[in-house]
Amino acid sequence: MEKFGILESTVVPIKVKDIDTDQIIPARFLKATSREGFGENLFRDWRFDEQGNPKPDFVLNSARYSGSILVADENFGCGSSREHAAWALVDYGFRAVVSSYFADIFKGNALNNGLLPVQVSPEFLKEIFKHTEENPQQYLLINLPDQTISISETEFSEQFEINSYKKMCMLNGYDDIDFLLSKKADIEAFEKQHIEF
Repeated sequence: MEKFGILESTVVPIKVKDIDTDQIIPARFLKATSREGFGENLFRDWRFDEQGNPKPDFVLNSARYSGSILVADENFGCGSSREHAAWALVDYGFRAVVSSYFADIFKGNALNNGLLPVQVSPEFLKEIFKHTEENPQQYLLINLPDQTISISETEFSEQFEINSYKKMCMLNGYDDIDFLLSKKADIEAFEKQHIEF
């Protein structure tokens, strides 16, 4: 996974509550087992009509918004536990998702795949939507080491929580296997001291 430290980016706002994993990546696209290629079907039924033509009123089809941070309304990632939802968001190019609440399983899947879920207060989320609507070039600054998120060039800033182990993994670009491999020398030294022959 790519290391995550400080991310500054414009945002893609989706002001919709209860976005579930079937809306993020519809079930009919879950046949592949590798992580690549899911981005092209991210929000497929919202992005395209039945003939495969882009819907001009959907935010991902708008030239007005772009960036590597998705901002969504509360309860993002609810529904089924499919890891493919995180795969699709990462494959499309998102590095972080901001919401006032995440479904627990989605949050875990996101962190395991290098996608940072940043949970903010409902009040802060409203400020993000407001400033982004007024200025689509508005940046968010996400500082993982300090666990802060700020609306650039404003006084709005907030702390966010993250599991300390997952924070360490994100900072180093580790998944769970990478973390174990990083401890290989320590594990081997422990084994040498404690194995009886």
